[in-house]
Amino acid sequence: MSRLSFVLSELGRGLRRNATMAISIVLVTFVSLTFVGAAVLLQMQIGKMQDEWYDRVEVSVFMCPPGETTVATCSQGEATQEQIDAIGEVLNSPALEPYVEEVFFESKQDAYDAMADQVGDEDWFQLLNVEQMQVSYRVSLVDPTQITIVMDEVSGRQGVDQVLDQRAIFEPIFLVMNRATLIAAGIAGVMTVTAVLLITTTIRLSAMSRRRETEIMRFVGASRFFIQLPFMLEGALAALLGAALAVATLWLGVHYGVEGWLADSIAFVRDYITTADVWLIAPILAGAGILIAAISSVVSLSRYTKV
Repeated sequence: MSRLSFVLSELGRGLRRNATMAISIVLVTFVSLTFVGAAVLLQMQIGKMQDEWYDRVEVSVFMCPPGETTVATCSQGEATQEQIDAIGEVLNSPALEPYVEEVFFESKQDAYDAMADQVGDEDWFQLLNVEQMQVSYRVSLVDPTQITIVMDEVSGRQGVDQVLDQRAIFEPIFLVMNRATLIAAGIAGVMTVTAVLLITTTIRLSAMSRRRETEIMRFVGASRFFIQLPFMLEGALAALLGAALAVATLWLGVHYGVEGWLADSIAFVRDYITTADVWLIAPILAGAGILIAAISSVVSLSRYTKV
């Protein structure tokens, strides 16, 4: 018990002597772990969005519209009924059955009605009629990752104007988010190195200011671990407090920024990260804070406590 009291007293003394540096450790650890947590949460959000959106990915097969002759497969003009039926047979063939979940046929009237619901109030829409619309097929897939198999089967056939992969709509969004993740991870890396250097300097100064005490402890037979423990606890406590602040900041950001504002403002994304995800990564951030302090302690104490 007396040893524990001594360690705690040395810890308190070290924190009082280096209060400014300890606060600096807390702040730099807080910033670095906030960026680490943000990068992890952003990747979790990307994963949720990919799972949600890719499950809804469809292949859109647009048949040649009236007046289209510039595309090689539309050289004869608008797709004939025979060509339309032929594409339908391919999509419903036994060869594609393992990949195709359901095939939806959209007639000219269906396309006109759908456009009317979306832009029916626009002046230019009044210039359109049903006969100008484009016949198409919408193909939902069993496994969206095998979309190219279906696309290859219908691409290049006569009467087909174009075959669209809806993943192309989502890829730019994921690209931006992945780049944002890399930026956050880069900043987190720089700040982590800064935290290690700052904690190393703080422990070094603390050890140098108490060199006389550590020399006496060494002469009376104190173990290496016992001498180093107060210094290690100083860095660990400051880093752990920084991690706690990072978790609190991320929780507030997700609760008010994502669950509150973003979920209400952007309705087409149904699956957002939640505060439960923050609590999920909280132990990781705490462990990272302790690891940072441990690495810094090893670098500093092996030289400056001379034990």
